Amino acid sequence: MSQAGVIDGLQFARGELEQRGSLGIQDMPRLAQMNCRADRLEYVLKGGVSGDGKPFLRISVSGELRLTCQRCLGLLAFPMAFEVELQLTESLREIETAEDDLDRVLAAKAMDVARLVEDEVILALPMAPRHERCVSTGAAAMKKESPFGALAALKRGDKGH
Repeated sequence: MSQAGVIDGLQFARGELEQRGSLGIQDMPRLAQMNCRADRLEYVLKGGVSGDGKPFLRISVSGELRLTCQRCLGLLAFPMAFEVELQLTESLREIETAEDDLDRVLAAKAMDVARLVEDEVILALPMAPRHERCVSTGAAAMKKESPFGALAALKRGDKGH
């Protein structure tokens, strides 16, 4: 497993550099706290400069996460395969006043690559992950007779309980 490390964002972008690696769940603590599981996620980080001279970072991620299905609470295999381009800016004001749909991030001399990748993975997660079809353990549990129903049957003198 490779160490992602730290980059100087503007230098990386302007130099059109590239970094490839993989991250395990131990490298992405916020995902671990969200009960996501993964053997590893592969990433490619490329720097570049757009036609209008703006530096950017392009992040590609692939792999598979195992999430908790919100319907049955079982494990759900969730394939990750996406690419996002982040325009680098040198001021928060530029991010706050932007009137377009470009994704922007504040450039820094020490940008943590694992954190950048983890940020984008978190943004790519579904709000409520669930299987397309699953047997809900909650519905099965609701079919069980309640203890109060059994008590009522005893009071009525039913022999089945």
